[in-house]
Amino acid sequence: MSTPLPVVFDYNTQRPRLIIPEYGRHVQRMVEHCMGVEDRVERTRLAHAIIQVIGRLNPMLRNSENGDRTLWDHLYIMSEFKLDVDGPFPKPTAEELDTKPERVPYPKQTIRFGHYGKMVERLIATCAAKENGPEKEALTLLIANLMKKQFLTWNRDSVGDGVIFKDLAELSKGKLLLKPDQQLTSTDALLQTQRNGPRNEVDTRKQRYGNQGGGGGGGGKKRHRNRKKNRY
Repeated sequence: MSTPLPVVFDYNTQRPRLIIPEYGRHVQRMVEHCMGVEDRVERTRLAHAIIQVIGRLNPMLRNSENGDRTLWDHLYIMSEFKLDVDGPFPKPTAEELDTKPERVPYPKQTIRFGHYGKMVERLIATCAAKENGPEKEALTLLIANLMKKQFLTWNRDSVGDGVIFKDLAELSKGKLLLKPDQQLTSTDALLQTQRNGPRNEVDTRKQRYGNQGGGGGGGGKKRHRNRKKNRY
């Protein structure tokens, strides 16, 4: 009785590392085969064919502005920058592709009252620059109500209108003033709005078919009852 030959398993962990796993091992082998071709013209032709393959595997990238350049960069990366062909773009270096983007500076701006937010301060500055008139007065009242709403977002208790008037005058450097007897939106109404969330829009379909659907059905029942009465 002959001894069976041992089964040799080919595990991925025993295979060479995939440089760009998204393209798969077959593409990696195509790149390795291209690198082994001695004729430069043939090697360049194979490189263009590989670009067509990886372009189909990544169509979103190919449709982008610098898609072709990125595809060729990927080809050079999979060859570990050893592929020597006549490509349409210069071969990059590992140092060029490894550079980090410049750090985006974080805006450092001081907010006088954090619970109102920076947007409220910008609104106040815009309103303060307007000429005196009904429009400025209406916008001032709108900002004051917004400030009260923002205040109640952080403090669920209560806030007097006088506190809002004082903060508004301070943030506007005395340019936006409301009359002491001016009434802002009540605290209960603002808290109720926060609890309920924004109101849903009225379903126009109910209005459109109200008389034909539910209302019509009710009317139909009444007509049925009338018929029964007439019959008897």
